[in-house]
Amino acid sequence: MPQTPHLEKHFTAGNVVRDIVIGMSDGLTVPFALAAGLTGAIASSHIILTAGFAEIAAGSIAMGLGGYLAARSDAEHYASERKREEEEVVTVPDLEAQEVQSIFKSYGLTQAESASVVEALRQRPQDWVNFMMRFELGLEKPEPGRALKSALTIALAYVVGGIIPLSAYLLFGDAHRALQVSVAVTLIALIVFGAVKGRFTGTPMIRSGFQTALIGGLAAAAAFAIARLIA
Repeated sequence: MPQTPHLEKHFTAGNVVRDIVIGMSDGLTVPFALAAGLTGAIASSHIILTAGFAEIAAGSIAMGLGGYLAARSDAEHYASERKREEEEVVTVPDLEAQEVQSIFKSYGLTQAESASVVEALRQRPQDWVNFMMRFELGLEKPEPGRALKSALTIALAYVVGGIIPLSAYLLFGDAHRALQVSVAVTLIALIVFGAVKGRFTGTPMIRSGFQTALIGGLAAAAAFAIARLIA
């Protein structure tokens, strides 16, 4: 009887989703909170738009640069640790072999059971280094061009997220009317974004959506209240 091949589908775009989440979540909440706060003090949509788009420009650059530097740091850390492991398998192979056996022991294998694998790794230095990087240090080789891709993804997601709460101020000259529309549109966007994020991260979509909306709503409410008090 023919058997259907067992195919496992795993989500492999974790880094991209993480960057989108970082950029979009901040893009939705920070300009939203800024616009709400300014609306509490002034009634000019033009001024709010000017400040909002200036914040989006500055925020996207800052967030993108942060993502670039973080990815570069990860790549440099990986390269440094790999160089050290390459030196150790040559200079202290017995000690490295003991570390391999300790790793297998943590999985329940005896020294006799792991001996053949350890010996095979001794004959394949690069595979040995790869093994140590993954199972001893828990480090994965960074994707080539990851830093630039991360920076662009975060920055673009921030811009897209930031335009959503400001779109109401483009349509309505009365800032208070625009704020009402912006609140509704942004909360819907936060719920949808949170639900999609939950879908990819394995979190219940409804809970993730409302958690995201709650955080964004609290940020905007706090900014609005502070601006009203100062004004």
